[in-house]
Amino acid sequence: MNSAAIDRFEASRGRLASLAYRLLGSAADAEDAVQDTFLRWQAADRARVEAPEAWLTKVVTNLCLDRLRSAQARHERAAGAWLPEPLLDGDPMLGPADTFEQRESVSLAVLTLLERLSPVERAVYVLREAFSYSHAEIARILDITESTSQQHVHRARIRVAAERRRGGEADPASARRVVEEFLAAAMSGRTERLVALLTDDVTAFSDGAGLAKRLLRYTTRERVASYVRAGFKPTPAKRRLAGGSPAMHIAVVNGSPAVLAVVADRVVGAVAFEVSDGKVASLRGIGAADRLARLNKAWQQHEPDVPVITAW
Repeated sequence: MNSAAIDRFEASRGRLASLAYRLLGSAADAEDAVQDTFLRWQAADRARVEAPEAWLTKVVTNLCLDRLRSAQARHERAAGAWLPEPLLDGDPMLGPADTFEQRESVSLAVLTLLERLSPVERAVYVLREAFSYSHAEIARILDITESTSQQHVHRARIRVAAERRRGGEADPASARRVVEEFLAAAMSGRTERLVALLTDDVTAFSDGAGLAKRLLRYTTRERVASYVRAGFKPTPAKRRLAGGSPAMHIAVVNGSPAVLAVVADRVVGAVAFEVSDGKVASLRGIGAADRLARLNKAWQQHEPDVPVITAW
């Protein structure tokens, strides 16, 4: 492959990775899909490719659809048993963030909801909402009709909106203050204050520090507060599992505030928050090492803020 062909692919790599991440919810799987797309590009008769960007988009999208269908067939990504891979603010894989729809499409909350759509519905929704492709372009990418594309995105929007039931974007500074107050209450054991900081329909999800076979889910303010209090209570067993006494940092993950537990510059756990009207509407705890690999790499390459808790 000549250098011009390589340069052409590299110019699209970031966009392809961002698209694949939104479709798959996994940075590692997205990287694999992009690499497979490169191999297809390498083997293609490029002289016959009239629009390289459209060709590459079609290939990576359909490779992602193949992965989603295969995963569904093996029941590896069944709803309720899987959380998206969190990415630290500034990660290029998060992709376009100029509009509310683009930012929301990469939030952990929406990435989780997208698991409930069919692979084609998910692809249409992402291509339309996050990348502003026309229905004509989507039809060519997915080999469907324009009317089918319109129907898919309409159904996807309804399902996502019905599950979200949230207002607009929270102010980042205000959301951080809510999380700081929430963390202080969790560490102090003030359960009643935790309850007061939760919305009436709050939900919490956890992968059980990567040890649970299925996703742990909590509802009602009292149950979520109890889960949080227990989760943030330091114990010798938790320190052994973490490999030391973590410092707690507040960062931005997938556009939302998050608490990161860090031991010796290694993120061992992340809790991402969704804040609505000054309260916590949902939180997602992720501790599986493979789900934190890319976030860890990014964390070690940036200058973190001073931890809000220096030793847990």
